[in-house]
Amino acid sequence: MEDFKVILIGYSGHAYVAHGILTSTGKDVYAYFDNIAKKDNPFNLEYLGNENSENAILILSKNNFFIAIGDNHIRRKVYEHLAIKSTYPINAIHTSAIIYSNATIGKYGVMISAGVIINPLSKIGNGVICNTGSIIEHDCIVEDFVHIAPGAILCGNVVVGENTFIGAGSVIKQGITIGKNVTIGAGTVVVKNIPDNSTAYGNPAQLK
Repeated sequence: MEDFKVILIGYSGHAYVAHGILTSTGKDVYAYFDNIAKKDNPFNLEYLGNENSENAILILSKNNFFIAIGDNHIRRKVYEHLAIKSTYPINAIHTSAIIYSNATIGKYGVMISAGVIINPLSKIGNGVICNTGSIIEHDCIVEDFVHIAPGAILCGNVVVGENTFIGAGSVIKQGITIGKNVTIGAGTVVVKNIPDNSTAYGNPAQLK
């Protein structure tokens, strides 16, 4: 396995950002898997077919790869399909991100974009996306396969449950717990706990 060469799973707008993160660290992103070959191929990557094929599993088991899919549930499904074969994605962490040394980052499939700040004693799970310019303050817990969208702010001691989406520009008050499978709309200000399987938006946040 060549440490600097990487394959993407998924190749659309979110993957373009992942490509930029990986190349910022000196990685050579040279190919992709997706359901079909993409007409738009801005980075001239080689198409390797569908990631669910037996041949794909063999290729991925011998190469570095990253799951470049923004949708939490689809990303998790792909991750778990590969994990059954003991095949795991690398992390993609932009060189401009600030991550304090006593913060904990998951081992597999984490994306941390440009300008992200992760402050002391926070814990980030596997498959998490911390998108451009988001801020994770001290002592936060972000569970597996969460997506923190661009510019969102988690104040101190916030807990975000698995598979939850925090919309762009949202602000989560300190000490708040947001459940699993939640969608927080863009620009939402969350000042009370949000239960599992909910959608919330507005200032202050209201359940839909």
